[in-house]
Amino acid sequence: MIYLQLFISFFKIGLFGFGGGYAMLPLIQNEVVDKHGWMTLQEFTDIVAVSQMTPGPIGINSATYVGYTATQSIWGSVIATFAVCLPSFIIVLLIVRSYKKFRTNKYVNDAFKGLRPATVGLIAAAALLLMNQENFIDYKSIIIFVVAFVATMFLKLHPILMILLAAVAGLIIY
Repeated sequence: MIYLQLFISFFKIGLFGFGGGYAMLPLIQNEVVDKHGWMTLQEFTDIVAVSQMTPGPIGINSATYVGYTATQSIWGSVIATFAVCLPSFIIVLLIVRSYKKFRTNKYVNDAFKGLRPATVGLIAAAALLLMNQENFIDYKSIIIFVVAFVATMFLKLHPILMILLAAVAGLIIY
């Protein structure tokens, strides 16, 4: 039964998670923490942190980790990952078939323009979701962020190097 619930939950997340993985985080949190109680908010936050550090899209990585955590089985990971990807696959197939026909249509272009602010809002909701009492951002974290941002943007240091250096700084400071 949990596998069916997992499939339905992540299929809905994949279907309504416009804007990519970060936009999916509030939807994932609602399903796995609030609705089904498969994990605590702290466990979910930890999964998001690990999902950010591992290669691949954060939404898919989160689905994989949540699926395993909820079922303690590799099949939970497979089902959650498949379910979150399936709606996008189906939608892309349908869009590709009809996009050439409607690509100059004013209403289609307006719909794509309308999705942009919604996507930004969902990503902002994900950022706010991660700012809770258990993950309060302190001045040390802000300093690490500012230094990493400046080093990446203005000194042109490689982002992977900055991730590693920020991790080392976090380990030393905390």
